[in-house]
Amino acid sequence: MLSRKDFLRSALAAAGAALGLGATNSGCGGDDDGGGGGGSTGSCSSSITNNHKHSLSVSAADLEAAQQKTFSIKGASPHDHEVMLTANHFASLKAGKSVFVESSDGGAGHTHNVTVKCS
Repeated sequence: MLSRKDFLRSALAAAGAALGLGATNSGCGGDDDGGGGGGSTGSCSSSITNNHKHSLSVSAADLEAAQQKTFSIKGASPHDHEVMLTANHFASLKAGKSVFVESSDGGAGHTHNVTVKCS
């Protein structure tokens, strides 16, 4: 069950992403906020809410291919989640916008909100 605190963090992250403000950093570290704007040059960063050693890497080749792709965000965490970026997400990233996606549950009993930004 989602706690009130986690619900509020998720709601704030979604609202911030919708306004182009990036995600709310919280949890056990490992978050970073890409910032920036304008057209993309292929350097992408991500922010993961309620993070506990998960990470997401979107390569310049992924960005250039601009094809739907599912990414593992396992990182150094003992469990995995997946996030899917669509062709529309990649188009937004190439235009310098942030994209917001929710991870899969991955059998871990929770999800993460992930914001990706490329500059």
